[in-house]
Amino acid sequence: MVVIRLSRGGAKKRPFYNIVVADSRERRDGRFIERVGFYNPVASGAEQPLRVAFDRVEFWSGNGAQLSPTVARLVAQA
Repeated sequence: MVVIRLSRGGAKKRPFYNIVVADSRERRDGRFIERVGFYNPVASGAEQPLRVAFDRVEFWSGNGAQLSPTVARLVAQA
């Protein structure tokens, strides 16, 4: 199954998440099909905390991809 989920990056105590389309059998930070955005929970100042390519999310969900609960919340928030 294809899922749209968060993949963690960034340094220790400074998380940064990529929103990726991946096969559900792959590891959290492993191989992915496409990067469709990012989420920076510790953004400050003029930094952008969230960016989502809605057209690509709509494309993948229309083709059967499932959104993780966190990604669904972030997409609704954006």
